Amino acid sequence: MSVLENWDQWKNFLGDRLHHAQDDGMSNEVISDLAYEIGGYLSNQVEAKNPQEKVLADLWSVASEEEQHAIANVMVKLVQNNSTH
Repeated sequence: MSVLENWDQWKNFLGDRLHHAQDDGMSNEVISDLAYEIGGYLSNQVEAKNPQEKVLADLWSVASEEEQHAIANVMVKLVQNNSTH
């Protein structure tokens, strides 16, 4: 099963990556910009694998650029406390 197919596994995966980036000294601004870029890529290039991802893709598709940045920032906050470490 792909990490994208299970919402909790996906959040844990993102949380782990976020903590690694922070531990390596990546600034919150850079993390936010990367989250925005990844959100755009996922929305445009990757088919949603679960209902939560479908909702995010639908929201992303109708959001302005400013709103997309807000969605990305909220996703960062969501996964901040989700990691296996």
